Amino acid sequence: MKIGLFTDSYRPYTSGVVNSIELFTRDLISLGHEVQIFAPNYPRCEKDSRVFRFVSLPAPTNTDFSLAIPFSRRLKPAIVKFRPDIIHVHSPFLLGRLGAKCARNIGIPLVFTFHTLYDLYVHYIPFGQEIARQITRRYYRDFCNGCDLVITPTEIIADHLRKNGIISNIKPIPTGIDIEKFRNQDNKWVHRHYGLSHNTRVLLCVGRLGKEKNLGFIIEMYSRIAEKYPDTVMVMVGGGPEELNLKNRAKELGLKEKVIFAGMVDSQEIFKYYCSAYLFVFASVTETQGLVLGEAKAAGVPSVAVSAYGVREMVSHGEDGYLTPLNMDDFTEKIDLLLQDEELRNKMGDAAIQNSVKMSSRNCAEMLIKVYEDLICNSLMQKRENLQ
Repeated sequence: MKIGLFTDSYRPYTSGVVNSIELFTRDLISLGHEVQIFAPNYPRCEKDSRVFRFVSLPAPTNTDFSLAIPFSRRLKPAIVKFRPDIIHVHSPFLLGRLGAKCARNIGIPLVFTFHTLYDLYVHYIPFGQEIARQITRRYYRDFCNGCDLVITPTEIIADHLRKNGIISNIKPIPTGIDIEKFRNQDNKWVHRHYGLSHNTRVLLCVGRLGKEKNLGFIIEMYSRIAEKYPDTVMVMVGGGPEELNLKNRAKELGLKEKVIFAGMVDSQEIFKYYCSAYLFVFASVTETQGLVLGEAKAAGVPSVAVSAYGVREMVSHGEDGYLTPLNMDDFTEKIDLLLQDEELRNKMGDAAIQNSVKMSSRNCAEMLIKVYEDLICNSLMQKRENLQ
């Protein structure tokens, strides 16, 4: 099978969407399928014969992110040469719309993965946010309804889309975890890297440093925890527009030496952070899945997370972590419980490893292949019926 993937973000940019595309691509190829990725260009990005790059410009609000110009004279010859059986888009915007147009032009099935609750990101618009939210919902609803299949990372998001007027077929398929990369890792790497005592307990948070991730909540929470547990540090992995504000807030709370901002971390190094952690903490309320929670599981690290959207399906409450309301007292209480009860923490860590096996990236890729095959088969049958 030949699969064309269109995405508005790809390496060297780092995000959950990019991680998802990389994992699925790797496993699709290993299962004997061909993949061609159509993505923006970035400064200093490596050449790869499997990646078609579009001329791109830096995004005005985030210069690390490139906006593709969705036009290229090289595109049609590339599509004709590759001859995809199916097109899978990962955005309803620039290259996603271009991918949808290509699928319609050549008469092949179109799949869209709904990675992001786009209407919850309108805080980046300086004015008219409620109008922008309504327009955004109408936009992605129309885009979804023009697709043969919409994939969501969780069942909760599938229900959310149905309630918002999406009538296309929806199939929940989570982004999988490369669980083998978490095995036999050094659980004191962070301690040596940052000169911490081996007895220091690391609270870890991984994600883009943006408003939607609710990281100010994490900083405020840790100010309470640090006072009671001086043997802890808070490590925040990721970059983004809120980095300076978060650093300033940590400094105001007297946590400058206790909160480590690791910045953007290479995909081959992130495993070392997870495996060095004692607890994983997560307060985002905009996640369609929360892949980082699955990665924490694979490392045997219990999570405390705010119960919202896709996160609810990523943590088994009371088994491999805790889900709480968006309430500082409740959130801090659960972290306090795990810090004072090491036996409970270790029991939850063991359960986390066991539960992570269900999210093997290979299993998720096989689920994806099955829906591709069904779509292609149905498309061929429909074409035959139209000819009769």
